[in-house]
Amino acid sequence: MPNTFGKIFQISTWGESHGAAVGVVIDGCPPQLEISAEEIQAELDRRRPGQSDIVTPRKEADRVEILSGIFEGRTTGTPISLLVRNGDQRPGAYDEMKDKFRPSHADFTYATKYGHRDHRGGGRSSARETIGRVAAGAIAKKLLGDVQMRAFITRIQDIAVPDDALTELPTLEQIEATPVRCPHAATAKAMIERIKAVRADGDSVGGVIECRVQGLPVGLGEPVFDRLEADLAKAMLSLPATKGFEVGSGFGGTLLNGSEHNDNFENRDGAVRTKTNRSGGVQGGISNGEELVFRVAFKPTATILQPQSTVDTSGQETELIGRGRHDPCVLPRAVPIVEAMTALVLVDHWMRHTAQTQTFPS
Repeated sequence: MPNTFGKIFQISTWGESHGAAVGVVIDGCPPQLEISAEEIQAELDRRRPGQSDIVTPRKEADRVEILSGIFEGRTTGTPISLLVRNGDQRPGAYDEMKDKFRPSHADFTYATKYGHRDHRGGGRSSARETIGRVAAGAIAKKLLGDVQMRAFITRIQDIAVPDDALTELPTLEQIEATPVRCPHAATAKAMIERIKAVRADGDSVGGVIECRVQGLPVGLGEPVFDRLEADLAKAMLSLPATKGFEVGSGFGGTLLNGSEHNDNFENRDGAVRTKTNRSGGVQGGISNGEELVFRVAFKPTATILQPQSTVDTSGQETELIGRGRHDPCVLPRAVPIVEAMTALVLVDHWMRHTAQTQTFPS
């Protein structure tokens, strides 16, 4: 179903931006996992609005409520239902958008496809839907145990972290040190200045988030159609405002010859490793035990506070100025969402790999 993700570890998100609440139902989570509301809340706090002066000022506590599937601090093996109530609702700010389509937004496509849409903040197409993903991702992260996962911003518009500046996996403290969630301090400062400048003009900017994962085993991925990078691409491109995905060398690899691009194997301390990891930790759709590395491109926020030409529901040309509260750049709050979707893909593939390779009793 279109609102469900995963094969064994499945999530189904629900809710709209200015409805009563949003949430998620998780099915397939193993029993006996110790997890608390506080652990889930910590991830939601990284994603919530109003956390800094470079994101939307919408004031939401985003407090998670556990409705089922967790008892006395442990999962029961039954479906887990998590709910977050919408508090700071201002649907009146979107009255004009009931009859006018926002350029580059989902308004026109939703209205044409379904013949009926929730115009309040984009309804189901709003990034507020990702609350359910982040809540579920907190549980998936706990299942992954010692796997190290970090997502962070490497570029805002034309401001980018210098090549080879981040040779080591950034710590969470380095990433969270600034509201832009870029672990390179000088670049982060320039990014923040750019976001504030475009916000002052009623405009928006996009950029790139990189994600690195260490500690994965060899063997995650199901060729042919469920290759690990294919499912990661689907997960990332299902996020609002995403426009591109690349793993390892990505599009840059097209500039190299095969002799330059191939990962050369070597034996290090009794383990097979690669010298360059241009594959990004995936070969033939299966994890190879190296660091998983991929990047996701996010477009500038579609809703801006400037006059734009558009059409209304009757097809007449008109003008629209965005209203309400919007991120001038979605990337700072998208970092924990990228991590959540990564964790969901990896847990699902780990479970599938275990089920496929498990020997049945004789």
